[in-house]
Amino acid sequence: MYSFDPTEEQQMLIDAVGKFANNDLRPAAHEAEENRELPKTLVNKGWELGLVQASIPENYGGFGERSAVTGVLALEEMAFGDLAGTLAVLTPSLFATPILLAGSEEQKKEYLPKVVDGEWSPYTSALIEYAFDFDPNDLRTVARLQNDEYILTGEKAFVPFAKDAEAILVYANLDGQTQGFIVPKDAPGLSITDEREKLMSLNAFPMYRVKLDNVKVPSMNHLGGTSGHDFAPILAAMRVANAALAVGVANAAFDYSQNYAKEREVFGVKVAQKQAIAFMLAEMRTEIEAIRLLTWEAAWKLDNNKEDAFTDAYLASTGAADMAMMVTDRAVQILGGHGYIREHPVEMWMRNGRGFAMFTGLAVV
Repeated sequence: MYSFDPTEEQQMLIDAVGKFANNDLRPAAHEAEENRELPKTLVNKGWELGLVQASIPENYGGFGERSAVTGVLALEEMAFGDLAGTLAVLTPSLFATPILLAGSEEQKKEYLPKVVDGEWSPYTSALIEYAFDFDPNDLRTVARLQNDEYILTGEKAFVPFAKDAEAILVYANLDGQTQGFIVPKDAPGLSITDEREKLMSLNAFPMYRVKLDNVKVPSMNHLGGTSGHDFAPILAAMRVANAALAVGVANAAFDYSQNYAKEREVFGVKVAQKQAIAFMLAEMRTEIEAIRLLTWEAAWKLDNNKEDAFTDAYLASTGAADMAMMVTDRAVQILGGHGYIREHPVEMWMRNGRGFAMFTGLAVV
């Protein structure tokens, strides 16, 4: 059995991330969303916490070992401050973690030190496709082997920091299997839209469309080398990350709306004393805790190579998407007319909550 007590190192990390989330991310979130830009100093400060570096072994330039449990604890805590800022800080892990999980020894030695050494650098990945029936296990972007290189064709959506990325880990359909390919920024046939994605939320988080027109990459850039890799552990790590982020955002909305309800008076009675509101808050808290435990369990199973870890990761992600939408919507309701005003963060959290059904691929643990 596993323990619910974080280790001393995990608690130190939670405390450091929590301080950053509350003192730096939360105060900057509203202005960043309105101005569609995160301060670079903010991203660098988050990077200096060393979340990604601590998951990379020393022989690859880091100073720790990967733990999905530690990852979800950190993501949940940071997303409590701001989702866009969290995704920005951790974008390089979209490139580094899959290489750590599935890359060849040569790929690990070549790329991981570049990502974790020094300041934050825009390495990213491209999984999501702009399709109603998007399925990460049945991609429309295709790869075919020709001589000693792969030819990639297709279009990707919502690619973080693609415009400035040093390299992009592109996922494509190779003979019916989802496989990753490391594409350098100057690859012929690779084009990135000038205009950023326009979404309901995450306006401070720059994402772009990426087109691949017969992009050639050498066989050595196939993730895992010539033999390829199993995509399931990578997808599971993405789903668990998505669930952890949803828990963090939902918890922020619950905390804010609960405090508001305790302080706000209507006809001489605190809003929180209204039975309907009290029941609403209780159900919000229950759903958050249920998904939090499912997410922690899925992460623990990933760390311990349990057979049903991938199933639990899927359940955590889908359950978290529904939970986040319910909790953030009710937070807006609890604030009444104030919930619809942009000066209060609950409306932004509700917009964020709506997106978790499609956010898988924007973070990984």
